[in-house]
Amino acid sequence: MMEPIRVYVVDDHPMIRHGLAAMLAGEPDVKWVGDAADGAEAVRGAPAAEPHVVLMDLLMPHMDGVATIGALRPLLPQVRFVVLAGVLEPTDVRRAMAAGASGFLLKSADARELIDAIRSTHQGQPVMTPALSQALQREAETPGSSGTTGADLTQRERELLALMARGLSNQEISRQLAIAMPTVKFHVTNILAKLHADNRTEAVLIALKHRIVKLE
Repeated sequence: MMEPIRVYVVDDHPMIRHGLAAMLAGEPDVKWVGDAADGAEAVRGAPAAEPHVVLMDLLMPHMDGVATIGALRPLLPQVRFVVLAGVLEPTDVRRAMAAGASGFLLKSADARELIDAIRSTHQGQPVMTPALSQALQREAETPGSSGTTGADLTQRERELLALMARGLSNQEISRQLAIAMPTVKFHVTNILAKLHADNRTEAVLIALKHRIVKLE
């Protein structure tokens, strides 16, 4: 009998981790071998679990999914990484692919889609939803889509940037968008990195200069 596919999950939401464990429990050829609530915990714990496939959330505080894949890949060179996210932006997908991810699935996928993605990825077959493939293709065909300041900002990051330009603090942004403070800080860090800005003020100035946001 062949060894079951060993699966490790990294997600900062306990309900997601528990739900995935329940989905995998009834599959004879898939074995849950552990989970982590954030990237740092995954880097510490995943190697000892010896997984074949790692299901990776992208949006996590402190250390996002892309950074976690990049840190784990040298430690687990044979492992296949499947990104499991609520929203898959083409920019995030390209970053994750560059880090080493080979599968992409929405958290809204049903149990059969998830199991099929695990099996396919384990066999070395890339997995990507048709809608995401089409989005990447359209973006690649758009003239001047690359190399533009702010082009790699996600819609959520643009929303935060607009609120930053209005002078809102992280706490005010948290209330306005109904998201947790660690998530706000995570987005702000990404915005600064993508705009090559040293601080919030510089990021806002760059955004206004390149018309990424407008002051109303």
